[in-house]
Amino acid sequence: MRPHPAALRLTARGLPRCLATPSPPHVAGAGPAIGAAAPLPLCPAVGDGGRLAGAGWASAMEQGEAASPPGVREEEEDDLGYRLFPDRNKKQQSFLVRSLFTYHNRCQLMLRMTLDTNPYAQLLLEAMKQSGCTVFNDRHFSCENCDGCVSGGFDSATSQIVLCQNNIRQQSHMNRVVTHELIHAFDHCRAHVDWFKNVKHLACSEIRAANLSGDCTLMNEIARFKFGLKGHHQTCVRDRAIRSILAVRKVSKETAEKAVDEVFDACFNDLEPFGRIPHSKTDAKRAYRDFQNRDRYNANL
Repeated sequence: MRPHPAALRLTARGLPRCLATPSPPHVAGAGPAIGAAAPLPLCPAVGDGGRLAGAGWASAMEQGEAASPPGVREEEEDDLGYRLFPDRNKKQQSFLVRSLFTYHNRCQLMLRMTLDTNPYAQLLLEAMKQSGCTVFNDRHFSCENCDGCVSGGFDSATSQIVLCQNNIRQQSHMNRVVTHELIHAFDHCRAHVDWFKNVKHLACSEIRAANLSGDCTLMNEIARFKFGLKGHHQTCVRDRAIRSILAVRKVSKETAEKAVDEVFDACFNDLEPFGRIPHSKTDAKRAYRDFQNRDRYNANL
């Protein structure tokens, strides 16, 4: 039986600079710290870490784009997205065994490329470090096999980002997934987010991830044969946030839509840590440069 998370509260100011307590070693999918990858700082208000967060469990539904069937499903037991990530419940294989599989090798190489060269990811990593949540590759990323409709997820119980090695086949896809999940991790770091009981908190993080990760760029929408003129970016963000909620919560479509609509304006306009909507890699580079300059300016005050 997994421990139940303590009730958390989303606040705009005075946010704790820490991630949830990592789960004990026996929790499935929790990887030990390797080398310098020490556990993240503990957060007194978070309690014992709790169950898997559905925050990112719908992160990049690039394949299938499957939505849950209509109708109210609250009466069913909510597995919080566990079914989409079966490797989380398996005993972790040795490094040697995992290294023999091409999927795992490819996933690790693409992840390293993203962390080293992608300005979206670099900005988020720097922002989390400044917030007291340093991210280590070996400790906080895990390449695993997943359900066919998802590409990645954020597990707050272990403070890990799960990358679906069987579904991510291109570097550009890896870049978007890592960025999307790092936004969830950033929100988890800076705020008391109740991933489990408050669907509005989940909706807010999904809106921010869809808005700031590049999920809804014009080129990506054209590739999905979905494009329009006025307000299309907002429409894309709203639709993807709703689909993400439906993938990981047993709620009706009406409930998901209501949660997204009630927090949309505030969360869509929360552009931290980018300070703008990065519609392209060029925008992200500018945002990263501005973030670094803002840091130097503050240091000289």
